[in-house]
Amino acid sequence: MNAYPNRADSNKVGAYILTLQCKDAVGIVAAVSNFLALAGFNIRRSYQFEDEATGQFFMRTTVDPVGKGLTKAELEAGFRPTAERFQMTWELHDPARKCRVLPLVSRFGHCLNDLLYRWRSDLLPIEIPAIVSNHTDFEEQARWHGLPYHHLPVGAKGASPTKAEQEAELLRLIDEYQIDLVVLARYMQVLSPELCRALAGRCINIHHSFLPSFKGAKPYQQAFDRGVKLIGATAHYVTADLDEGPIIEQAVERVDHTITSDQMVAIGRDIESMVLARAVQFHAEHRVLINAHKTVVFW
Repeated sequence: MNAYPNRADSNKVGAYILTLQCKDAVGIVAAVSNFLALAGFNIRRSYQFEDEATGQFFMRTTVDPVGKGLTKAELEAGFRPTAERFQMTWELHDPARKCRVLPLVSRFGHCLNDLLYRWRSDLLPIEIPAIVSNHTDFEEQARWHGLPYHHLPVGAKGASPTKAEQEAELLRLIDEYQIDLVVLARYMQVLSPELCRALAGRCINIHHSFLPSFKGAKPYQQAFDRGVKLIGATAHYVTADLDEGPIIEQAVERVDHTITSDQMVAIGRDIESMVLARAVQFHAEHRVLINAHKTVVFW
């Protein structure tokens, strides 16, 4: 018996989202549109983009069945020859199935609080089955939301549990909860290169956008001391290159000389929460396609 009944049913007939990328060529849109029409699906929305710098083509198309339609498995099988013809990397998504998100948090809870609120208010197309932290600060909050809270600390100076042991347990939980997306909601641990590779394209981080100017502790105090005029945040996919993964979303807020350092921190936390929520939404709605070191985001 499936422990997670919201998992996609391959025999389901309904609306689907087709995402694809490949080398740009004449006839891609025509081939996709013709196949969908013959398969009994109406194109509701379609977006495409050609990156002239790389010659790559990207497409996101939402379709509805006309009449009986095909099941998801049948539609996938039928599309494969077209995909092989253009050497596409592609996926067919069921928008009725919510993205299963695992938040990781340390001791700053603003991003976690915002995600939980949006999840409970049905403002994001996600499910949150559990929370993971290397501290116990938010265990009571998780309990209030009825969520399992997994405390996964890392021992000091190589003591058990080691970082490798902690990350192995994290991967086990990701598998157990059938997680689609890991969200570092101000999780103050650097992931190992091995874990970054295991989570490639399905792990999002958020940080202030002062980098590389103000590194280390108290970046907002550093920014205040230098009199910055813009505060921002960046959400990106996690890679082994620290804070340098493909960017999904960013935002900034203007400040002036009257803003205190505490006010600057508060503004920064609001922006971080908003930007992270947008990035999670874009990923969960299958709007993001990775384009080498950057992304294509279809609004």
